[in-house]
Amino acid sequence: MSIETRKRALVVIDVQNDYFADGLPIEYPPVERTLPNIGRAMDAARAAGIPVVVVQNTAPAGTPVFDKALPGWQLNEVVASRPRDHYIEKNLPSVFAGTDFQEWLQANSIDTISVIGYMTHNCDASTVFEAAHLGYHVEFLHDASGSLSYENSAGFVSAEEIHRVFSVVFQSRFAAVASTDEWIDAVRGGASLQVDNPYASNQRARARNKIAA
Repeated sequence: MSIETRKRALVVIDVQNDYFADGLPIEYPPVERTLPNIGRAMDAARAAGIPVVVVQNTAPAGTPVFDKALPGWQLNEVVASRPRDHYIEKNLPSVFAGTDFQEWLQANSIDTISVIGYMTHNCDASTVFEAAHLGYHVEFLHDASGSLSYENSAGFVSAEEIHRVFSVVFQSRFAAVASTDEWIDAVRGGASLQVDNPYASNQRARARNKIAA
């Protein structure tokens, strides 16, 4: 962590009821932990004068999840009950895709995007990667986000493994990964959270493997 002037925006991605019911229930970290942290991050941003962007995903009518006509599309009360500075309704995973997000960031001189919400490996990841490619400093709060399990023709993977792997990959190059407490401390202290690099991340892994051998 270093002292560095940053103009942050907190981006709250798709905290919608389908993730807390039978539609696409978030498994890891448990929502009993991540949902309160989402609220805490929003409150800390408000107290620090950091603009909050709330994002909501919409799928075509008749789809099992995120159908605008169904209750699962609605924002969870933790997010819906709190103030926001900008609202984006999107139809694709990245918050940048087909929206005014980039224009809003530029208009508000934002250089740092702090990402929370769901899912780690889908809309969060798409947004993190695109933001990094566009030159933004990106932060990802690992305990204010989450994943679910998948099984398809490529195999099975647990929610915990997905979330852990994406968090490690983010930290290796694309986003500084931190807990909500660490992020709040950085905000209050005017500090910048630091991202690693692929070479250093690999060197540590190789050293670990040598010790294990």
